[in-house]
Amino acid sequence: MYLENRLEKLIARVRSSQPVPLRIRLWSGRDYELGPDPTVTVTVPRASALRYFVAPDLLTLGEAYVEGHIDFDGPVQEVIRVGERFARVATGRTLAPLKRALGHSRDRDRKAIEYHYDVSNEFYALWLDRNMVYSCAYFKDADDSLDLAQEQKLDHVLNKLMLRPGERLLDVGCGWGALIFRAVQKYGARAVGITLSQSQYEHARAEIRKRGLGDRCEVRLQDYRDVPEERGYDKIASVGMFEHVGLKNLALYFAKLHALLKDGGLVLNHGITSVDPESRAVGLGAGDFIERYVFPHGELPHIALVLREMSAVGFEAVDTESLRRHYARTTALWASRLEAQKERARAIAGEKRYRIWCVYLAGCSHAFAHNWINVYQVLACKQGGPVANPLPLTRDYMYR
Repeated sequence: MYLENRLEKLIARVRSSQPVPLRIRLWSGRDYELGPDPTVTVTVPRASALRYFVAPDLLTLGEAYVEGHIDFDGPVQEVIRVGERFARVATGRTLAPLKRALGHSRDRDRKAIEYHYDVSNEFYALWLDRNMVYSCAYFKDADDSLDLAQEQKLDHVLNKLMLRPGERLLDVGCGWGALIFRAVQKYGARAVGITLSQSQYEHARAEIRKRGLGDRCEVRLQDYRDVPEERGYDKIASVGMFEHVGLKNLALYFAKLHALLKDGGLVLNHGITSVDPESRAVGLGAGDFIERYVFPHGELPHIALVLREMSAVGFEAVDTESLRRHYARTTALWASRLEAQKERARAIAGEKRYRIWCVYLAGCSHAFAHNWINVYQVLACKQGGPVANPLPLTRDYMYR
């Protein structure tokens, strides 16, 4: 009865201050409407679950749903919008960023990658594009399909790198292999991809055999710190990987890329970044939810820190592009596609895993759309001795 009384007081305060289009339905059948015309209904099946509403931030509400203590009715992206508004009003808190100090080792990073990616290739195939690209797409038109937008992204990366036939490309964190396949088949390059995910590695190896690319394309189950440096690469791409590196390891990471690249070579680093100048995590429990359930030990640097660390090891940053709005659309499409396949997703990955990814993808779309986080592509050149920057004087070449 105590928790129910607390809930009633909270609801009264929300209604009188900033109404939220939310209905809370208790196990007893009693309904509370926190504002007119509710678009989302949260069902609380037992009294003990009311503890999640004592201080309902995004971690608390997300945990309650993921662990099966509450349920909701309504489109998942609307659930995220209403949930964020409810958490702000109920707690009086903002998205003020929080500082976290995390450690990174080979073993810890490998386990984090395994947790996130080694769910099931079949699970990811339900909602990714046909090429299994798990990073921000590139939309030239708002109506572009996900398949088209992801192929445009692959080309956008390889065009920025001015990849040429016969050049050696390294893809750091190659996922299921889409970029290295594109580099070999469309651009005539020789490509090596590395990943820490066993599932991704096995999929990419099978695709290399299927496509007959074994003489020009290779995938390795390898940590970036262990890539041999003896020959050097003409071009390096790292897409959606450095979020796992850790703030303290950024200098080591960029120094390794610098060592792997030939003089006059180009590197493109594409990754999610913090909008906080101090590289702190999103507050209101959002960053904590991702750390606990989605990306263990993930850390997002601010773009200023990225540029500083790249410059410190000798890279010349020559082009920086925000794709934030593109990622808001990408994650919205992912969330919708997963929700449309929810029964199959539950059968493959289980109820809890489905719930985690459901709220995570919709939450990411909300976060990118509202500039809680960003994503940048940074193109840089390694200049050494008499070898100069090989890029044209203008950016026109990127869009031919």
